[in-house]
Amino acid sequence: MTTKTETASDCKIVTFTLGKQTFGIDMGALIEIREWDEPTPLPNVPTFIKGVSNLRGNVIPVVGLAERLGWEPSAIHARSCILVVSIAGKQAGFLVDEVNDIVGISRSEIQPAPEVETIESSVIDGLVRITTRAKDGTRDENGTMVLLLDLEALSLTKHLDMAA
Repeated sequence: MTTKTETASDCKIVTFTLGKQTFGIDMGALIEIREWDEPTPLPNVPTFIKGVSNLRGNVIPVVGLAERLGWEPSAIHARSCILVVSIAGKQAGFLVDEVNDIVGISRSEIQPAPEVETIESSVIDGLVRITTRAKDGTRDENGTMVLLLDLEALSLTKHLDMAA
């Protein structure tokens, strides 16, 4: 009988940037990556909800992720895009500055988020250091610290119901 050894990765994450920070989400939650397209604005919704967009006949809310995290709004540029994700059976689009890569990681490499006092529960599920590639093809052995987002902790579902 042959035993299967664990490969270098047991889950995949999509990494992206907001400002100078690198974030990641579980690949299983990602539906698609779309080019930025100005959504249709809605009245009386939280400021981080940019509006709604049509995704193959389904209306989805578009969320400014930087604003949702309490940061300055992302400036729209050529690399801006929308990550369409599934959260608790609902779809939403997150405006991000740039998608970086799809990376395989081992769950054992994920460090817990530090416990700090915040206004609301933490949206950071954990942290993981990944090896990155420079534009010239060399590897940065120090890597990059990636903040893994807990999509359900973003508590968008009540806002998604308002927007959709």
